[in-house]
Parts: sequence; structure tokens; C-alpha cells
Amino acid sequence: MRVWGEGPCRVVMIAGWLGTSADWAPCLQSLDPSQFSVGLFDLRGYGDRKAVPGLFSFEEAAHDLVAMVDQLGWSSFALVGHSMGAMLMQRVPLIAPGRVQGLVGIAPVPACGARMPAERLALFAGAVDDPAQRARIVALSTGQRLSSAWCSGLAQRSWERSEPEAVGAYLTEWAVNGFEGSLVDMPPATLFVGEHDPSLTHALMEATWGRWYPQVAIETVPNAGHYPLLETPAFLGGRLGAALLAVSG
Repeated sequence: MRVWGEGPCRVVMIAGWLGTSADWAPCLQSLDPSQFSVGLFDLRGYGDRKAVPGLFSFEEAAHDLVAMVDQLGWSSFALVGHSMGAMLMQRVPLIAPGRVQGLVGIAPVPACGARMPAERLALFAGAVDDPAQRARIVALSTGQRLSSAWCSGLAQRSWERSEPEAVGAYLTEWAVNGFEGSLVDMPPATLFVGEHDPSLTHALMEATWGRWYPQVAIETVPNAGHYPLLETPAFLGGRLGAALLAVSG
């Protein structure tokens, strides 16, 4: 796990289903490296760990993350997750109780998973082996507001930086499975929802995260869909920094 910055506020960032740790670079420009130490985590089969084999499960990924944090000597830390990464990060406090200071979710999939109907699940399953289908999903999830070049570029980077076997396995983890019944003694959560995200809406956050977390704040990111970290990185980075400093004290 690569670390950016050298500050006392320790954070691990987890990308979403079609992303990698490289996607956080635009947001990092809004953070002060003297305040933050950011661990950039890639799941097995993605990014820096594309060639690493595994079961490609959330349980495995959560244990990988804690092992890497232990190697850094971090006794406590905050977690930031985008989309699927936000669902995954909720497993970490369950295996490392008392160590996670707070959770920050960006377009965050709740712990119950997406629970997609069959037709929508088939659309996403088709994207496992098809970069054009990935571009279609990017366009839909950003409210069909952005250029085809932008959507295709994100999809192509995803295709180049991930293994289809891993992408398919993680799809089941976030789109079909769930573990909301396991959420106990969870840390505070701050959620950022894109104004134009058609699925992961403010109302859904209230109905899911709002029920399961004793402390949760939800903020809408203007002029963004499902990818605020890439659509409006300067704005999100500033709000993200404030949220992380608040939970870390």
C-alpha cells in the first residue's frame, strides 16, 4: 500500500468497482500532506495488486487492509471508500474493533448491498468482460451528463487496471450479498452523495446508513454524479479533508 503525505491524520482510501487507487490523485491535491498520511489501497486483482491472486471477497480484502495498516504501524485510522469501496470499508471495524476512527463514504453502497433486480444485474455482469459496457454504466451512473470520451476513458482505464475475474467476483459481493445485520458498535460516518447519481441518493442513504449508524452526516455534492472524486475533485477534496480532520480530532 502506497502512502501519500506524512501528517498525523491517518487515512486509508479504497476505490470503487471500476476504479483503482490512482483515482484518488485529483482529490489529494486539495489535502495538506503535512496534515494527512493517506494509504492508497488496491484490492487483489486491481491497480498495484492486479497480479495478486485470491478469493476476491470483502472478507479477504478487509483482512488484507488491516494487515497492511499493521505493517505501517498505525494503531488507529480513518477510512474513505468510494461506491463498492464504501461497502467494503464497513467490514474493517468488525475485524479491527476500536481502531477505525470514522468512515467517509463517497456515493457509498450500503452494507445491505445494491440488491439489483435481475435486469440491472445483467447489465453490470455484461461489463465484466466488455469495456464498452463499462462506459455505458459510467454514463448512466453520472446522469448521462458527461461526454462519451470522458466515460469511455474511465472505462478503458478500468479495463487496463483490473482483472475480469476479480471484477466479476466483487460484483457479487456488492450487488448481491449483504452484511447489514453484523453492524454493531460502528464509528461515526460521513457520506457524500452526487447530486446527479440516479441510484445512490440522499434518500437511500437515510433509509440504510441512517438506520444502522448512530452518528451519520449526509452531504450532497453539487454538479456530480456517481464519481465526485473525478467529476468535482477540488470541491470534494476540500470537504473530505474537513470531514477527516473532524473524526480524527
